[in-house]
Amino acid sequence: MKTITVIGAGGQMGQWFVKYFSEIGFDVTGFDTENKILGKGIIQSDSLVGGILKADYVVLCTPTRRTPEIIRLIAKEMKRGTYLIEISSEKSKVVSSLLKMPAKINPICIHPMFGPGARSIKGQNIISIPIKDAKKELAVAKELFEGANFITIDAIEHDKRIAVILGLTHLMNLVFANIVSKDEKISLTEKMSGTTFRVQKTLAESIMTESPELIETIIANPEIRRVAEEFWKDIGKLLTAVQESKTEEVIEYIKACQTRLSANTNLDASYKRLTKMVNAVEK
Repeated sequence: MKTITVIGAGGQMGQWFVKYFSEIGFDVTGFDTENKILGKGIIQSDSLVGGILKADYVVLCTPTRRTPEIIRLIAKEMKRGTYLIEISSEKSKVVSSLLKMPAKINPICIHPMFGPGARSIKGQNIISIPIKDAKKELAVAKELFEGANFITIDAIEHDKRIAVILGLTHLMNLVFANIVSKDEKISLTEKMSGTTFRVQKTLAESIMTESPELIETIIANPEIRRVAEEFWKDIGKLLTAVQESKTEEVIEYIKACQTRLSANTNLDASYKRLTKMVNAVEK
């Protein structure tokens, strides 16, 4: 039986990986200094290094800021020919640590684009970042996560894309959630609300189930500054135009946005999907 150790096994994604690998027949060991490890049949390690000495695979479900140091601590202690799997949401610093690992260890650098609520790996997106041997690393990842969709991209481009995919969405929803949380008449607001508010509130609330450390890491991605500054500038521009009754300027902004979006997206189909989503949730 193949053995795998999950570092950070008590966290949300750690628990997901513990369950996943147990279900596909792995002998799973867990280690976590912050959270209680749940799950039947999981071997619990008392120490970081002790937990990885015999493992064929090690998965790091650890805070991004601590991951480079953990890689440094465990890589030299791992068995020859084993695999160190890293799943953080920001790659630039982590990749440099993976490149410095002893040659006897195989790095697998991935970013699962799903949360701990995912019921199955089938059809889920996983980003693969090549480190030493792109073909081999991707083949191993596909074998471990059979049925997932893989997208291969380098670390720099990954962080740029993630600044929009996760960074901007988390930033907007964090601020939205903060404003809504201060609403002293939220029950009245909800009674009055339509589809748009209900969907936005649900999205913001679901993001708020993530750990503060993860959210902070996502919005601390240096690449987010570019898109966040554009977001901030455009809000200021639109508010100023509205206050100065520059109606045409606002309408032109909206029309230009609609035109650009329509080049790649069927906006009417998007609205129908939104309606279906709401109907499914509210049944």
